[in-house]
Order: sequence, then C-alpha cells, then structure tokens
Amino acid sequence: MQVTETKSEGLKREFQVVLPAAELETRLATELDGIKGKVQLKGFRPGKVPVAHLRKVYGRSVMADVVQNAVNEANQKIVEDNKLKLALEPQVQMPEDKDEIEKALDAKADLAFKIALEVMPSFDLVDLSDVSLTKLVVTPSDEEINETIERMASANRAYEDRPEGEAAQSGDRLTIDFTGRIDGTPFEGGTGEGIDLDLGSNTFIPGFEDQLVGAKVGDERLVKVTFPENYGAEHLAGKEAEFDVTVKAVKAPGELKIDDELAKTFGMDSLDALKDAVRSTMGREYEAASRQKLKKGLLDALDSRYSFELPPSLVHQEFAAVWAQVEQDLKNRGKTFEDEDTTEEKAREEYRRIAERRVRLGLVLAQAGESADIKVSDDEVNQALIARIRQFPGQEQQVWDFYRKTPQALAELRAPLFEEKVVDHVLGQVKLVEEPVSKETLFADEDDAEAAKADKAEAAPAGESNPA
Repeated sequence: MQVTETKSEGLKREFQVVLPAAELETRLATELDGIKGKVQLKGFRPGKVPVAHLRKVYGRSVMADVVQNAVNEANQKIVEDNKLKLALEPQVQMPEDKDEIEKALDAKADLAFKIALEVMPSFDLVDLSDVSLTKLVVTPSDEEINETIERMASANRAYEDRPEGEAAQSGDRLTIDFTGRIDGTPFEGGTGEGIDLDLGSNTFIPGFEDQLVGAKVGDERLVKVTFPENYGAEHLAGKEAEFDVTVKAVKAPGELKIDDELAKTFGMDSLDALKDAVRSTMGREYEAASRQKLKKGLLDALDSRYSFELPPSLVHQEFAAVWAQVEQDLKNRGKTFEDEDTTEEKAREEYRRIAERRVRLGLVLAQAGESADIKVSDDEVNQALIARIRQFPGQEQQVWDFYRKTPQALAELRAPLFEEKVVDHVLGQVKLVEEPVSKETLFADEDDAEAAKADKAEAAPAGESNPA
C-alpha cells in the first residue's frame, strides 16, 4: 500500500492511496483460503472446494471486503503516521472510471483512491489569571420565604359552597361551562366544561374574570373580551371574542392557615422545617441562575481571547443545526425574517457567526478538559441517566433500555457533565468577585432578542473525545 500526501491547506489534508494489483490478488487469495473450510457448496465435500471455484462464486463480494479493509487500514495508517486529530470521519473518493474499478476488483489493475481529511486546529491554552468575573449572589429573604409559603397555602386551601343565592366575590372559586365565538363562529380551544376559575387570579383572558364577579349559581352571562396582541395563539391574537358562560358552582375560600398542620401536608414535621426547605429550594434556584450568567461571562471572555482556524465541516454542521432551529421557530410563530426586521441573508450571516462561536468554544473547552485530564465516571453518567428516567414515570424500563442500547444517547448525557466539570476547572483559573444583588437584578434579562441570540451562542457541549 502506497500512501502519498497530495494536499495540505489549512486544516484540510488529502492523500493518494494506491493498492497494487499484486497486493489485491494476495489479499483476495488469503481471504478465499480463509473461507474455504467454512462454505458448503453442492457437489463438493467440506473444505475441498477449489479456490478457483470459490473465486468464481464469491470473488466479487470478498474483494469488496478486501477493499473496505484496505480503506480502513489506510485511514488508520494516515492518522497514526502523521499524528493527526480528526475533526470528522475521513471522506473516501473512489475512481470515477468504472472500468478502472472493475479491473481492480478483478485484481487486474492497481486500485487508486483519495482520502480527504479535516484535522483539528492546533492552539495553546491562554493564561486567564488576569480575567475577572462577577458572580451575582442572592440570599433568600424571610419576606420572600413567607410570601412563597403563603402562595403554597393559598393553592392548598379548602373552598366551601357559598349559601344559595349569594353572589361571587373576588377570591372565590367558580366552576363554569363556556363556549367562545369570534365573529359568531366557535373557535378551537374556546369551549370548556366544569372548569374551575379563581376570580382575581388573572389566569383567563384580561377582563374575563372581572365580568363574573357578582355571578350566582345558575347564572348565564355573556362575557366580551379582546385577546392580547401578544397572545400565544397567533390566529387569536388581538381578536374580539364573546363567551357564553354558565356558572355551575360558587365557592368561598376557607381560612388561610399557616402552621405546623400546613407543613405536614407538604411532608414536613413543622412550619420551621417547611421554611428551611423553601429557603433551600430558592437558594438552589438562585445559584443555578447565577451560575448561568457566570458561565456566559466566562464563555464571552474565552471567545475574546481565542482566534484560530475552524474546521469548515464542523462549522457547517453546527450552522445547519442552529439554522434549522431558527426556521422552525419562525414557522411555529408564523413569522418571516421581514417581521423580525431583517433579511434571510443577514440572518444567515449572524447565525453563522454564532455557529463559529459555538465550535470555537467547544474546541477550547475540549482541549482544556483534555489538558487537565478531566473525566466523567460511569457512576456520574448512571446518576444522570437515573435523573432522566425519573422524568418519564411509567416508562422507566423503556427509557433505560433505550439509553443502554443507544451509545449516542449515552454520549449526549455524558457531554454536559464533562462540560460543567471543565467550566469549573477554568473558573478556578480566573478571579471571581462575589456581588450581593437583589432577585430582580439576578433575573433581569438583556434585550429579549439579544438574550435569545446569546442563548444560541452558548458553547456546544464539549465531549471528552470529540467537541463536536
């Protein structure tokens, strides 16, 4: 086998591989001799089939295996001899001349083919000791905890029927039937029976609940409302609608008690234990939000400090995934690029930059993890799998079997675990300054459009062996 490098441009490599006809013949003969004792052909005793006859019957199929094995050997030889780290699987290009291939398959001519590769870029990890990041810290206040427990108590309070003929007040729970119409025509999702509605909860269309204050059991009311312009269902947004509403029951809220008995309904021994549990839960939520912002700040810092050539195929692959998401989002919302005050061309340029950022950061995190010898244990993957299984009650065995039989799915569980470990490692190299802030500051978003794009710009999960 003769291997010659014919192209080296940036991250692209190309090699010419030649298998002489004599080697093809030798390999074919070896393979045929290997199956001689295994095949059974009519008219021949086991192991006594002439090789010439085997060649006539199985020659082409065996030669196909010979060629595939040779391609695999060539790939391995090229990678090992040149110490290459591949971005994607090698691309093999066989001769276009069919006669040439036919002769090679008959071992009457040399087989020459090309192998095109894209390799990973080579870059050094930069010193981050001068990078300073701010970690936002929020401590749950007693007021927030008490408000949360009040909401929990309200959601679990008992309701009792109001005396016959007594009118509904704000805070009461009504059971209603309703049928909605737009321009006199019923619309999908506009009908309901036996629906509970808490007056003053603002869970229905603005104005709907207000028109039911004062209603009594058995009342039939015509409620007129206008769907908000930003209503989730595009075909209803901004439309005027009428609802025929029948009141089936009117119930008044019972006394709101916040005590040890309330705590027991939530599986806690006392009110103090419930407060501690709420404080802990809120603390985890704040910590998660804080880490997300800190991580984005770290990725921004890394993105500004690294500049190297990216494997075109990885960028193309990432862009295709991001662009498919963008197009699906527009389709779901019934919008066009013009509605978003842009053009498809400009959007493509912007999201290509996002794809490039994701690939760049993925490569940086992968190399940082490799340099620090960061690993994800099987036990950690199993814990992640168990957490995923719990999201599908009643289907635990099916989910377990799926992941155990699908290596790619398990890899998708492992990748974010690896990335978080690498992020922790890199954060240990920068200066962290904690800044106490309010909950509102922690959860304050940037401009919605910019925040959405920033979400897409997060680094793709960096795998332990392949950051793509």
